[in-house]
Amino acid sequence: MRRYLKATGSFFLACMVLVGCQTNNKQNNANNKEETKESNKANQVKETGFPNWGYDFQHTRHVPYKEITKDNVKKLGIVWQQDILEWNQDVPNLQEDFPVVQNGVMYVTSAKNHVFAIDAANGKKLWAWTPPKKVLDHLDSLPWQSNVASRGVAVANGKVYVLMIDNRLAKLDAKTGKLEKMVNFWDHVPSIKLENRYYESSAPMYYDGNIYVGSSGGDNGTRGFVWAFKADSLEPLWKEPFWTVPERGTGWAKGKYTGGGSVWTPMSFDPDTDMMYFAVGNPAPDFYDADRKGKNPYTDSIVALDSKTGKFKWASSEVDHDVWDYDAAATPMVLNANVGGKKQKVVVEGGKNGKWYAWDAKTGKTIYDGVPFVKIENSTPPSDQSKVKLQWPGTPGGESYAPETYDPDTNYVLIPGINNPNLMLAAKDRKEIAKDNNTFPGTKILPLPADVDTSGTITAIDVNTGKKVYQRNTDDPMYGGFTSTASGLAFYGELDGTVNALDIKKGKVLWGMKSGGKQIKMAPSIYMVDGKQYIAVITGGTRVVVYGLGGKEKIAAPNKNAKLQGQADVVIDPEKVYKKSCVSCHGDNLQGATAPNLQHIGKSMSKEDILNQILNGGDRMPAGLAKGAEAEALAEWLSKKK
Repeated sequence: MRRYLKATGSFFLACMVLVGCQTNNKQNNANNKEETKESNKANQVKETGFPNWGYDFQHTRHVPYKEITKDNVKKLGIVWQQDILEWNQDVPNLQEDFPVVQNGVMYVTSAKNHVFAIDAANGKKLWAWTPPKKVLDHLDSLPWQSNVASRGVAVANGKVYVLMIDNRLAKLDAKTGKLEKMVNFWDHVPSIKLENRYYESSAPMYYDGNIYVGSSGGDNGTRGFVWAFKADSLEPLWKEPFWTVPERGTGWAKGKYTGGGSVWTPMSFDPDTDMMYFAVGNPAPDFYDADRKGKNPYTDSIVALDSKTGKFKWASSEVDHDVWDYDAAATPMVLNANVGGKKQKVVVEGGKNGKWYAWDAKTGKTIYDGVPFVKIENSTPPSDQSKVKLQWPGTPGGESYAPETYDPDTNYVLIPGINNPNLMLAAKDRKEIAKDNNTFPGTKILPLPADVDTSGTITAIDVNTGKKVYQRNTDDPMYGGFTSTASGLAFYGELDGTVNALDIKKGKVLWGMKSGGKQIKMAPSIYMVDGKQYIAVITGGTRVVVYGLGGKEKIAAPNKNAKLQGQADVVIDPEKVYKKSCVSCHGDNLQGATAPNLQHIGKSMSKEDILNQILNGGDRMPAGLAKGAEAEALAEWLSKKK
């Protein structure tokens, strides 16, 4: 499942999330056309771009570029910046997008799946693609999913592939942005549709002539899956998806809302073996478990398949029978690393349960079985509100979707950590679950006490020993993740809008600079154009900011159109805004439903905190359900609820 969190806590959990997954199945029907290993390059021309979501197919996020060093990193400045709102006022946000850069062109995508191609050296718009009206109308007809994040695109062989929120896969021409083909998942599997609470939030992955996708919506009780399509025709490569949980009513999935096991982040690939690895989300219902007894495989697990056939290879669970929402969320990395003094191919991942793992890539044999990297203190969530306790980590993790990076020179993995608890309240019985027939049935999260401190961590683990080398604390939870370079630096952004460079070996921050916005919730894309190295981040929801040596642009002020604070000339009724945007999750009297009770929210949150939450999202709450002056009026009204 995927959850958003803000530094102010998880008070506001509105109406969405993503995920679902688990079970065996029969998947063969491999593509008979032989592909060469060269085709796995995905147009990585001389290694100058950032050609995939995680740079390489193994998602190490480690680039070979050396122009920016520990000695000159302080000379970094802004080379160009562009707020996408200046190109399209209807774009909701890009704040969890991970830009791909190929052949000097940067590709970014937004919520509602707008796609932009940008000259990566100067920020000039090359083209923009808006989804067809039928797609946007479909999303608007079910607004509880309309602002789900889109975390990137796949680019290969002159084509751009993007997943539509409403369970479609589109192929665009990379030079022109023209739509070449779009397929509906429900034409092949009728149940996979938005009306059944499935949706898509991940970047698709291109590998060896095929496109691989996962699923979101597991917290809503959908049945999670991964699936493969032929890149040229968009026809299914496998006869059916690989389902990660049993069909409802079979196996351990007994109840009406039982399911889960979403695969809501990109999968990794090993070009040497054609194996693929992916992280699987939590079982559903989240905290109520009476209808899903047992270990609930393969939820909260790393799963390995043959990428050509979908044939199951191995799985390893991080949490058996999860009642805390502790997905395996972050994309696993495939490493050729030193382990116990010998080279070994391993798969590593940090879970939302706050523990880091390593397995043998071929067999799935556990090497490191859960190295803690944040505070862990949990117990079974009660159904009696008077008995709730702080659960560490909370639903955001641990480590959420934010990616790790691997530095082969030090043999270190860097883990982005979130120290943030939740007050979790389980449903009392099936009757209560049926009452909450919205998103997240049976699940409630209560506002945190005002005195709870939230923070983040940066943890370096030596893969040779599985032990921590160092751990740095950060003021805010680490929601963006890392990208490292061959010069021994790791770059990352923070929720306060700062972009930093870390000396990987020493764990020391060597450089930091503001970005002109807040809520950096993606890892930087690092690339070269004409021999010059660039670092790109997305900040303030819609602004792309690119740094380079000698950059002299001034830090831009936040785009006034992103908030429009105090600009309305008309009187806005905040109760009408609430009924339009919030009532389905927070209740008609602010009493809470699938999201927290807001009747006394002003006691624990200031107007500014509430406004930031409305504009930027947090935990399950998407950004932008109210904007501009409406958001301002709503925040003012809620801040007085004491």
